[in-house]
Amino acid sequence: MDLRGCLYVLAAAFMWGLIGLISQYIFAEGISPLEAAFWRAGFGWVFFLIHALRNGQARISPVDTLPLLCFGLVCISVFYGSYQMAISKNGVALAAVLLYTAPAWVALLSRAVLGEALTPLKLACVVMTVAGVAAISLGPQLTGGGADLDLEPLGLLIGLIAGFTYALYYIFGKKYLTKYDTPTIFVYAMPVGALSLLPFVEFAHKTPTAWILLLLLAAVTSYGAFSAYYAGLKRLEATRAAVLATFEPVVAAVLAYIFFGERFGLWGYGGSILILAAVFLVVVGGIRRGSSSAPARAMISTKHEERK
Repeated sequence: MDLRGCLYVLAAAFMWGLIGLISQYIFAEGISPLEAAFWRAGFGWVFFLIHALRNGQARISPVDTLPLLCFGLVCISVFYGSYQMAISKNGVALAAVLLYTAPAWVALLSRAVLGEALTPLKLACVVMTVAGVAAISLGPQLTGGGADLDLEPLGLLIGLIAGFTYALYYIFGKKYLTKYDTPTIFVYAMPVGALSLLPFVEFAHKTPTAWILLLLLAAVTSYGAFSAYYAGLKRLEATRAAVLATFEPVVAAVLAYIFFGERFGLWGYGGSILILAAVFLVVVGGIRRGSSSAPARAMISTKHEERK
């Protein structure tokens, strides 16, 4: 496995782990979850547009227009909106771990859509990830032991929707990264996502602090994180990248505890250990089979490699 690809994905996971922290401060400014999602997509589009125009990456084939627009509708509009709502309803830590039902969806979808093999190691990592998410979010309720963080049925549904739409990023990325650079994809997808959210947004008065937080949310968790993530996805299989990115809920949980006092019980900490163990296994297993992703990397033209 490409260690550079691993570092890219882990860096993206860390930046995504900041979504809940920044969002909670945005909500405290009186801004709704859907408005936060709208500005995250809108400002994110500006950052990607500047990047694409500067590097001559704004053109696409007409045949790819519809898929990119659909990507914007589902993976920007629905995902951004549902995840912001999940943070608002469930808290930072719980929303983040519910998001990571994504690796299970990725394993199934990548086998069906991309033809990637579901190896025993991948399957074990996916099982560990799902078990970790279940322990964190549902363990205390299922055993009657009480919970530090309450999970409502609607919150669970919204969190699962966020997880499914998040999984589609991996599938779409593997199909289109061989053709386009990251900024090109988001130049067309993000305005669709923002405009699709617009009818549901009630705009609030914003202080200078609120505007700074919204810009920070877009710059770090959209432009920065997706640039790093897709650079990593060029070098890794979709399922492996999905499991590595499960470092995000651990980051989110730590930050939620430090800044907001959100905490897990024994089940939650056990689930976090399972998630970290899955990340460790996928890295170690990839090093031992370092050449396994070479055929996929060979398909990518060097002119489409991430510019540094």
